Amino acid sequence: MEIEKEKSGWELVRFAIIALLVVVPIRLFIAQPFVVSGASMFPTFEDKDYLIVDELTYKFNEPKRDDVIIFRYPNDTKKFFIKRIIGLPNETGDIKGGTITITNESHPDGLTLEEPYVKNGSADNVHFELKNGEYYVMGDNRIASSDSRSWGTVSRKHIVGRALVRLWPISDIDFLPGKYEPN
Repeated sequence: MEIEKEKSGWELVRFAIIALLVVVPIRLFIAQPFVVSGASMFPTFEDKDYLIVDELTYKFNEPKRDDVIIFRYPNDTKKFFIKRIIGLPNETGDIKGGTITITNESHPDGLTLEEPYVKNGSADNVHFELKNGEYYVMGDNRIASSDSRSWGTVSRKHIVGRALVRLWPISDIDFLPGKYEPN
């Protein structure tokens, strides 16, 4: 009897060690949880949505326009924000009455962005010029979003990852939530 108790105790310790060896690297280097706070991404994401953040993809690929990213807030890197990428490095952009036009090497005359995910636009008039490694981000709920329009660009080094899975609420479970690919 005593040997069985020792054996089951050792099995429990061994299981805990194996679980830590598997879970800790995944949590530190591949994915982490994120809870949406606020209405800046409504209707794409709502307050208290529970997401899993993919931290691996951007180690091998660059973020793309329209990706929903989680990043460290540039003015306080202890805080994390969720926004959509609007402008990419070395691009110029103009926001006029809610319409965004991007100028880059591929579109020297300008590309007007399609944004069907925006439900509450704003009438801002903003011009931005991005340097290498800078991104312009905005919330989908433009009238309730603190974003690049008010505090500036996001450096590549502050990007944590992209929204990979929405786990809560259960009725909205989704892979790559917020994903949009224009025609």
